[in-house]
Amino acid sequence: MPEPIEDVTFHDEDWYAEDLADRHFVACAFHRVDLTEATSRGATFVGCTFGDVQFNVSRHTDSAFTRCTFIRCNLFEAEFTGCKVIGSTFDRCDLRPLTVTGGDWSFVTLAGADLRGGRFTGVRMREADLSGADLSGATLTGVDLSDVQWRGTRLSGADLRGSDLAGLEPTAVQRAGTIIDVFQAATLARALGFDIRD
Repeated sequence: MPEPIEDVTFHDEDWYAEDLADRHFVACAFHRVDLTEATSRGATFVGCTFGDVQFNVSRHTDSAFTRCTFIRCNLFEAEFTGCKVIGSTFDRCDLRPLTVTGGDWSFVTLAGADLRGGRFTGVRMREADLSGADLSGATLTGVDLSDVQWRGTRLSGADLRGSDLAGLEPTAVQRAGTIIDVFQAATLARALGFDIRD
């Protein structure tokens, strides 16, 4: 792995379609950097800040964005595969449509985020903050959603089949048309105080 780049601020740079494979950034700041169609494999960003950065149609594989802050970034059709985004915060970002496959997004803050139509598959999202987020029509299948903050989350028409919903309070979310499996239905019924018997 190359030497890490630490405490550097990047302003108004054109990194269009840049290959960020194996790059390592620590406590760096990126402001108005164009990462449209950029790719990263094995890249690491630790404690970095991204402000008004364009991630449109970018592809990230086995990369890490840990304890990072994303402010007013555009992630239109961005894809994250096997990435670690642990403890990061997304603030006023354009996240539609976002595709996340595998990886670990635990402790991520997505409060109030517009995630309509997003696809999250096989990803760990333990204790993520999804309060007030709009996940209408989104797909979250096989996702570890245990102990997520759900208050005011919109799940109408979302597909949650195969996901761990431990800690979900059904009355705290908008749930019309939300798709769940039989096992999840029993779990949620117990959460509502029902005694399920044959």
